[in-house]
Amino acid sequence: METRKEIANKLNEILERTYDAEKGYKDAAERVDNAKMKSFLNEQAQQRYDFGHELKSEIKNFGETPEKGGSVKGAIHRNWMDLKAAISSNSEERVMEEVQRGEQAALDEYDSVMENINILPSSTLQILQKQRESISQAQQNARNWEIIS
Repeated sequence: METRKEIANKLNEILERTYDAEKGYKDAAERVDNAKMKSFLNEQAQQRYDFGHELKSEIKNFGETPEKGGSVKGAIHRNWMDLKAAISSNSEERVMEEVQRGEQAALDEYDSVMENINILPSSTLQILQKQRESISQAQQNARNWEIIS
């Protein structure tokens, strides 16, 4: 059985990824000219911001302190997006490929935490399931965008 601190630590890992996703979406929105794509990316950044607040609140409910910034891995991924966008002839397509890749990593992390379903309080599980579903939908929207373009 995991302790409250261990659960909070797992939530903090997801929180860091959420910060990374928010920053990544903001960066991606700055790279594209397509107004609809820019709107989609900005909406996703706002959604990740909102996810962060939900996660912070849940972490505090466990009596722990939420993380304050993103991960090194996230910064590296954003730098990789910079490089790919700079050398790509179709940067919007590359941005959406990176969105898909980033969202898959987030889904994998959510799945990993939710594998411990028997130890997560129902409030935590509901938050994670709702956020995971939104991330999955964003990934699908990015995939569909790539098909359309």
